[in-house]
Amino acid sequence: MARTFTKIGKQIAIAVKAGGPEPENNPTLRAIIANAKRENMPKDNIERAIKNAMGKDQSDYKEVTYEGYGPHGVAVFVETLTDNTTRTVGDVRSVFNKFNGNLGTQGSLSFLFDHKSVFTFKKKDGLDMDELILDLIDYGVEDEYDEDEETSEVTIYGDPKSFGDIQKHLESQGFEVTGAEFTRIPNDLKEVNEEQRETIEKMVERLEDFDDVQTVYTNMKSAE
Repeated sequence: MARTFTKIGKQIAIAVKAGGPEPENNPTLRAIIANAKRENMPKDNIERAIKNAMGKDQSDYKEVTYEGYGPHGVAVFVETLTDNTTRTVGDVRSVFNKFNGNLGTQGSLSFLFDHKSVFTFKKKDGLDMDELILDLIDYGVEDEYDEDEETSEVTIYGDPKSFGDIQKHLESQGFEVTGAEFTRIPNDLKEVNEEQRETIEKMVERLEDFDDVQTVYTNMKSAE
């Protein structure tokens, strides 16, 4: 949990530096705060992260991705936020080497993953999803969506370039946005056996242990 809060703190730092510390005037910060609450990050931690981001000595974080193949030909895509790329690439490369993987150049495997924006919001009574999707179609929102009947939440997927427009539309229509983020969905899944799956999962865990690493994606096919 502490590691998750550290990662969210870095996201807050970037959002504050880019758009200011006031959530009402910074849609990116609002989205991150929604995600933080979803992860049960205490309000004091959120406010402290915003305050720290305004400090003169606060380091600037950069978004850097690392891509390559892990064992058994599985593609691995690593998203990081770092203030020291030399440290981060060394950490990431060490894991690839340990698992006999091959770290490639930036962008070399992006064709294997579809980059999308993802929004989760509370479903309002009487909501016509077809009408909502039609309203958002100009922003590249997809027809297919996920609905959780237990939490009354709906998750939609759209063009990452339209992230701000999608968020603005949902908020203007009075929806309570409970999650807003980017994701990468593999479009060419790799079959593996159980032993191979365990190895890949261990590699992902090792990568996620680094504070600089935000998210790790693979094109490994899910277990049946």
